[in-house]
Amino acid sequence: MIKEIDKKKKILYSKRPFNETAIKNLKQYFDVDLTYNSNAIEGNTLTIIETKVILEDGITIGKGKTLKEHLEVINHKEAIDYVEDIVNRNIDIDQNVIKDLHYIILKSINNENAGRYRSVNVLISGSNHRSPEHFLVPQEMEDLIKWYDENKNKLHPMALAAEFHHKFTFIHPFIDGNGRCGRLLMNLILMRNGYPITVIRMEERNEYMSALEKASVENDLQDFINIINEAVNRSLDKYLYVLG
Repeated sequence: MIKEIDKKKKILYSKRPFNETAIKNLKQYFDVDLTYNSNAIEGNTLTIIETKVILEDGITIGKGKTLKEHLEVINHKEAIDYVEDIVNRNIDIDQNVIKDLHYIILKSINNENAGRYRSVNVLISGSNHRSPEHFLVPQEMEDLIKWYDENKNKLHPMALAAEFHHKFTFIHPFIDGNGRCGRLLMNLILMRNGYPITVIRMEERNEYMSALEKASVENDLQDFINIINEAVNRSLDKYLYVLG
């Protein structure tokens, strides 16, 4: 699959400069698709149509939907824009980027913890994995950035992105928003290496969570890497379709 994906990536690059109208369409599509799916994985009940209406029309959805769910949509779109800006300015991942990204995700939802590493220990529902104790988090995150710097020119970008995502969620550095933040950091790595925005779909939630659990408990990342590879492949297909 990696050979097939990299072949498609070369075809995508051959189409530069990209048509501006097509790129605008892709931006609108993936803003909605990534925001809807990433939030839905975390329990947000807004539909993809409701997500689209909020982002494109600025309309607040009522009828049993909470303000928190609305803010999760607005914030996630802003977080995507932040990731794209970081990529365009060729800024790499560090702890400040991670904290800034997390702040955007949780601002006005949980201001007390937005952009701040957790100060309590946590248990993850439905998981046999136990995250590091809170006082270890700053050092664990420093080690994660060091690992990234040492491996970003050694590992294939898709393996790098998948393993970084796993290591980040293994640490569980924040009290909330770790899943959304992890998927956006995964995208930051992929996009820095020339791959399109990649979406883990809501209907894959169980498979995705099971693969993360297997990686955490058994240290076997292959299922998780396969899920990321398949998601990248889907995104490339969509880009190539729109760009002709």
